[in-house]
Amino acid sequence: MKVIGVHLDRCTGCKTCELYCAVERGSNGKTLLKAAQETPLPQPRLRVEGNNEFTFPLQCRHCLQAPCLNACLNAALVRDPETNLVLVREERCIACWTCTLFCPFGVIFPWPERKFALKCDRCAFMENPVCLEVCPCQALELVELEDFEKIPGQRRAEVGKTLAGKKEKGLLLLDLGE
Repeated sequence: MKVIGVHLDRCTGCKTCELYCAVERGSNGKTLLKAAQETPLPQPRLRVEGNNEFTFPLQCRHCLQAPCLNACLNAALVRDPETNLVLVREERCIACWTCTLFCPFGVIFPWPERKFALKCDRCAFMENPVCLEVCPCQALELVELEDFEKIPGQRRAEVGKTLAGKKEKGLLLLDLGE
C-alpha cells in the first residue's frame, strides 16, 4: 500500500497543495478562475497546519484499523478492496459528521454546503495525487508503506552502531558505563 509521506524540512506552508486539491477535487470547473466563481467555494481534502516556523500538510492516513469506518452511520465510508483506501461514497453520506469525531488525526472535514464529509482519497481515480504533482518544494512523496516502516529499524541500527563505537560484534551495556 502506498502512502503520502511528507518531508517536513521542505514544506514551506505555501498551501499550493490545498489550492490545487480544492480546484481539482472540489470544483466543477477544474480551473482556478472557474473555481473562484463557484458557490459554494470548492474545499480542499487536505489542510496545511502549523505556524511560521513549522508547517505540514495533513491528509487522511487511510488507517488499517480506521475508526471512521465503524463510526459511519450510513456506510458511506468504505475501504476499497483493491487500493485499501478509505473512500467516501458521497451519495450515501447523510452529513451527520460522526466520522469527523472518530478520526484520530482530525482529517475528515464537514462540508455542510454540499452535505457530505470531505477527506483525502489520494486522488484515487487519477494517476497521481494532485498535491504531489503541484508541490513546488517536493515536500510530498508517494512511498510504499512497507519501505516507510523499515525506517525506524534502520535508524535504531545506526544509533546502536554509533553507541557501540562502530563495533560490529559484541554487547554494550550502557548502564555499566562500558
